[in-house]
Amino acid sequence: MAEKNYMEVAQSWLNGDFDPATKSQIILLRNEDPAGFEDAFYKNLEFGTGGLRGIMGVGTNRMNKYTVGMATQGLANYMKSRIEGPLSVCISYDSRNNSKEFARITADVLSANGINVYLWDNIRPIPLLSYSVRSKKANAGVMITASHNPKEYNGYKVFWNDGAQVTAPVDKEIVAEVNKITDPSQVKFKPGEDAAPIQLMGKEMDDKYFNDVLSLTLSPESRARHSDLKIVYTPIHGSGVRIVPEALARMGFKNIIHVPEQDVSDGNFPTVMSPNPEEASALKMAIEKADKEGADLVMATDPDADRIGIAVRDNEGKMVLLNGNQTGSILTWYILTRMKELGRLKNNQYVVKTIVTTPLIAEIAASFGVKCYDVLTGFKFIAAVVKAHEGKDEFICGGEESYGFNVGEYVRDKDAPISCCFVAECAAWAADQGLTLYQLLQNIYKQYGYRKEGLVSLVRKGISGAQEIQQIMKDMRQTPPAQLDGSPVTKVVDYLETEKTGLPSSNVLQFFDAAGDVVTVRPSGTEPKIKFYFGAKGADADEKIARLKEQLVK
Repeated sequence: MAEKNYMEVAQSWLNGDFDPATKSQIILLRNEDPAGFEDAFYKNLEFGTGGLRGIMGVGTNRMNKYTVGMATQGLANYMKSRIEGPLSVCISYDSRNNSKEFARITADVLSANGINVYLWDNIRPIPLLSYSVRSKKANAGVMITASHNPKEYNGYKVFWNDGAQVTAPVDKEIVAEVNKITDPSQVKFKPGEDAAPIQLMGKEMDDKYFNDVLSLTLSPESRARHSDLKIVYTPIHGSGVRIVPEALARMGFKNIIHVPEQDVSDGNFPTVMSPNPEEASALKMAIEKADKEGADLVMATDPDADRIGIAVRDNEGKMVLLNGNQTGSILTWYILTRMKELGRLKNNQYVVKTIVTTPLIAEIAASFGVKCYDVLTGFKFIAAVVKAHEGKDEFICGGEESYGFNVGEYVRDKDAPISCCFVAECAAWAADQGLTLYQLLQNIYKQYGYRKEGLVSLVRKGISGAQEIQQIMKDMRQTPPAQLDGSPVTKVVDYLETEKTGLPSSNVLQFFDAAGDVVTVRPSGTEPKIKFYFGAKGADADEKIARLKEQLVK
């Protein structure tokens, strides 16, 4: 957009029906940060297939009460045009700055449009939002969160009536309606006399969630024998603080050790560089606490409590971090092992993983005679499989390499609270066998073969960067690698070829070799980067990952 255009857009905000504080911030930004001023107004913050996510502040390209209101009006218009009868939406929010305000604005706009609202009374994780949509039989849900992004960000995720994030074609249809809202004057911000009610949800819904998800657990005797298991848990300043300790207590665990500084719900995330349990630095304080207290296990969740990071003690007693593939593999093996021991395995059950998640999960499932479905990256695709099989086949569990996992059908997204419960229960069950979680993982590797995963993200910004990413994908399609670290490539999967994969078309390539290794190449859908996922099998898998990176990432 040319300079005069963004200046004109900003001036329209200064001349328009915007609150005085917003206008003052626009003037301040214009005077003190010309580059930031341009970025704030040069385009509209894009409402994508998952909703909104962006930096908070004034302007059309920022998360603020006006862009949130416009997104909500578009959602309301879509619902009213497509769904008959009384309409309802559940709303939750996390501890990020402005999350509560954005949730209230969302509730008011929906109410003003005659849509019933169920609003959580305080911060709650994504799994509680998903659960409440299903419990209330609502038509949709909205979660105010930017997941594990830096503190400057917030976001707006839309869920549908199955409790999962929206997928095609509904996602694109909602985007089209949101794009029709071009000015805040089109938004019904204030509920009038004919507004629909806004009802609060709280402890009663929490209790229903606890009762349902904890009914899925498998080893009450082990939990009772090891109720004194020392567990350090940190919500990293997020919404898990209201759910995870309570869930573990209801499981019978009596020795939950907190990191008091990180129990504080604070959108500035003051004790970490990033509130992301995938990053070792986010668990630093919890591991220090574990060493001080002699704890057996560390668990951390991100601000919206859908991802879990864990650390366990190795054979020398040192705390080591497990990645999402390792945690997902342990939980899948444990759940299937216990279900088999309890006589609960049937021929209509299945697990699900994403295509960039370790093949070990599929191998574990196959060894128990359980089907494993592969889906595109994103938990909404796991949820879509569950929805497609609802009432016919039973979803056991599913996960993705980016630290997301879920058990059972009550929640249709990543569920860190239930993942924490199963990790703790698995640790208690392993203790009954005289094993630690670390040793349990080593036993899994002994049975199925050692695996190692790696990820490299190449950042390429701007138009030239986007062109470079396109060229990388084009070159790899035209000239795929003939071998991976010397082992011949036996299969190439191009996920643009939906008739061959049976999945929605996606710009992803996978290369499999004779040694059991796999490399996936995938441009990010939300950031200016291309990702290389590496999975190696064999005793030298660690060294092999390093060689694969050197071979393919230039």
